[in-house]
Amino acid sequence: MTKKIITYPDPVLAKKATRIDDITSGVVALASDMAEAMYANQGIGLAANQVGELVRLVTVDLSGPEKREELLVLLNPEIVEREGETETEEGCLSVRNYRANVVRSEKVRVKGVDLSGRDVCLDAEGLLAVCLQHEIDHLDGTLFIDHVSRLKRALYDKRLKKWDRKAEDD
Repeated sequence: MTKKIITYPDPVLAKKATRIDDITSGVVALASDMAEAMYANQGIGLAANQVGELVRLVTVDLSGPEKREELLVLLNPEIVEREGETETEEGCLSVRNYRANVVRSEKVRVKGVDLSGRDVCLDAEGLLAVCLQHEIDHLDGTLFIDHVSRLKRALYDKRLKKWDRKAEDD
């Protein structure tokens, strides 16, 4: 069964995830479940807390849900270098029906561990850099809407409450 994606304003999304010290069968299964949920929801990235698990694990696949050729699984990812600045439109599986421009680093160096326990060091730019920053933000309890203006955030919160009331009435 595909894991359910947790949506804003669920408080788990604002919590910081903990390091993974041992690569257990449960961690491997979680990574597989996350990839399945990411693909099923037409995503290109997912952090563990988006499925209710507060551990430092992300899945990313820029080949999208169609091809599924570039799955990257990182445990304990961290950004160790940043360069430049870029502004791109972002969306999020945990933030329903909302996209906004976000300023991020243009290039990043990310270190982590793969599911085999090997150290990974990635130099990323473009969409991959944006996606990694977005997912690592999740692990720190930060959503992309935390990067938009207070006015845009307030308007989204108001719209969300309206949708929730409408859903209750249906």
